[in-house]
Amino acid sequence: MNVLFVTDPLDTLQADIDATVGLMAAAQAEGLDVWACGPEELAVSGGRLQARVRPVVLHARSRGADHRWRIAAPWYDAGPAEVVDAATTFEAAMLRIDPPVDARYLHTTYLLDLAAAAGVRVVNNPAGVRALHEKLVAFALPDLSPTTVVAACPVLIEDFVRRHGTVVLKPVDGFAGTDVWLVEPGPGCRALVESATAAGRRHVIAQEYLPAVAAGNKRLFVVDGEVVGAVLRRPSRDDFRIGAPVAEAAVDDADLRIASTLAPLLSAHGIALAGLDVIDGRLIEVNVTCPGGMHKTDALLGTDLSGAIVRRLLVPSKLDPTKKELLP
Repeated sequence: MNVLFVTDPLDTLQADIDATVGLMAAAQAEGLDVWACGPEELAVSGGRLQARVRPVVLHARSRGADHRWRIAAPWYDAGPAEVVDAATTFEAAMLRIDPPVDARYLHTTYLLDLAAAAGVRVVNNPAGVRALHEKLVAFALPDLSPTTVVAACPVLIEDFVRRHGTVVLKPVDGFAGTDVWLVEPGPGCRALVESATAAGRRHVIAQEYLPAVAAGNKRLFVVDGEVVGAVLRRPSRDDFRIGAPVAEAAVDDADLRIASTLAPLLSAHGIALAGLDVIDGRLIEVNVTCPGGMHKTDALLGTDLSGAIVRRLLVPSKLDPTKKELLP
């Protein structure tokens, strides 16, 4: 079985922690033939999606002492490029471009629509990725989320800060913790809010700060609507933003309620793989563009999340129908 990874340039991936590399390694371990291309190597001719692809073989790796893998240098070999018809060459494709969801990303999803329409299983479904904004979809479910305002108006944001005391401020189109600020009432509040909103021209998310984040932020790994594992991440001593995984997280009733509530929405939009960020039983974000964390978790805990995801989504014939594939 051939599986295509549409991803950022391989040489730019951090192979010791990148989730895409973990999924590639898991696919190879399951006997799948791994191919890769970048968004710029997709084209349409005669209504068919063509791709300039390379076969990829990953070298051996081993667990390290923390959330990083020990890898070879280089970590892969790539064969010569060839142009193929995507729909007749690949049974599955994984959309693994890192955010932001900019013009490059959106154009890629429109091209992959053709592959999905021709019967290729694209994970995640391109139309679903466009429909579900990962930072805003959580706030369509206010019963599950912290108190939040999404606005560009500095006056509205500043009023929210006054009412809630300490607030996390982040751009709607942000990613990887960039431009995420902790804001409190006081002389500096207005300047920060005006800067964050570009003087009222840029929407931001203002969210009540949850002190329980000190105990950890859970990343719930969800496959086809089911939680298949969870890991705990905490802020560092000198930064309120979330850091690398530190321990296995117990999945409780609140987590299962969040996942079951979201499951119909994810299914309706073809979101087979998602990463839910949860603090103190409340949903913060629904990662659907390029869900990550599996590779780090497998290195840290000795689990096989990447393998479980590949078996569930790409080679379901290998699963025992009497058992659920969960975190070991």
